[in-house]
Amino acid sequence: MSSSTFMKLEIESRSENEAFARVVAAAFVSRLDPTLEEISDIKTAVSEAVTNAIIHAYEDRIGVIVISARLEGNRFTVEVADEGVGIIDLEKAREPLYTSKPELDRSGMGFTIMENFMDELTVRSAPGEGTVVTMSKEIRPKIS
Repeated sequence: MSSSTFMKLEIESRSENEAFARVVAAAFVSRLDPTLEEISDIKTAVSEAVTNAIIHAYEDRIGVIVISARLEGNRFTVEVADEGVGIIDLEKAREPLYTSKPELDRSGMGFTIMENFMDELTVRSAPGEGTVVTMSKEIRPKIS
């Protein structure tokens, strides 16, 4: 395997595509032979990012979510991007328990979960321009 490889997936912002996105991410990172815990962490974080895009980005319409991932050495990096409404107050949105959609019984823990399950998290967003969530995780080599 080369030291760097990538993949890109475009899905519609439909709830049934969330599970597909998490399985694709898990399958892609599997070539690094991650532990079950590392796979679970990645699947959970990707699920949260995709769910945020489905619920918040396009509001009452279907849009496109682009999931790009790359492997560089033992580092897995995934980007979940949309061209939706964007986040008005990113600092507020990243606060634990904050939700802009309380009527949907959302927990407001998406960004917190992503942060806790991955090694790095960055979020870029602008109102009317969409959101890009980038997360990375170092896959620890197995000790023989």
